[in-house]
Amino acid sequence: MPSSALQVARTGLEAQDTRMRVIANNLANVSTTAFKRDRANFATLAYQDARVAGAQSSNETTYATGLNLGTGVSIQSTTRMETNGPLNSTGNSFDLALDGDGYFQVQMPGGELAYTRAGNFTRSADGQLVTTQGYPVQPPITIPEGMTALTISQDGTVSAQIAGQADPTQLGQITVASFTNPSALQAASDNFMLETAASGPAQIGVAGQQGRGNIKQGMLEGSNVNIVEELVDMIETQRAYEINSKMISAVDEMLQNANQTL
Repeated sequence: MPSSALQVARTGLEAQDTRMRVIANNLANVSTTAFKRDRANFATLAYQDARVAGAQSSNETTYATGLNLGTGVSIQSTTRMETNGPLNSTGNSFDLALDGDGYFQVQMPGGELAYTRAGNFTRSADGQLVTTQGYPVQPPITIPEGMTALTISQDGTVSAQIAGQADPTQLGQITVASFTNPSALQAASDNFMLETAASGPAQIGVAGQQGRGNIKQGMLEGSNVNIVEELVDMIETQRAYEINSKMISAVDEMLQNANQTL
């Protein structure tokens, strides 16, 4: 029995250590554009049924309760919290934020599409609207030479005022991708998300329609990490880790006493 208790406490240490890693990542990204915090989900490990409720206790009676011994805990999964972060004004006409659900589309090297809410875009040397890594936004938007002002409406329509022209020139429209299960998107580096079988295929549409958020020019979405909430979770995790450590120490003392007595 004591050795089993050691095993159970060990699983508690591992689970709390993993949860602390999740919290540490959240705090590390408190200033990351459009970052979504993660939450660790716990699950019990398999139970050992020493006695099953309803089993025969005699020829005429059955056990009203069982004797079930748990074998510990594990991290079942992490859930990305999809709540929107605050919208911060930057005054940069290339910065875009989504006020609501959805993702911008970006073409990665090799042609694969990735999705992001971090709209800190810029103009490349050939005039394309790209991410800071140089990946083009999809559908592609090419900004002509001689532009004096860039306007992106809430539905993603991109217009530019060209020097010497009275009327603005429409350059295209930025569409927004939505997913049936956005929390199942695979998180990648550089604020990108990748489509998975669980997320469902990307559904492309106009910003502001069918539940998609509006595009806000000159703004960036901040991280949705709440520092106070993360610190409370960190203290709770630390205490839980300490309790499991004390459990190991207590069981170790029990084993020492048993050895000395026997």
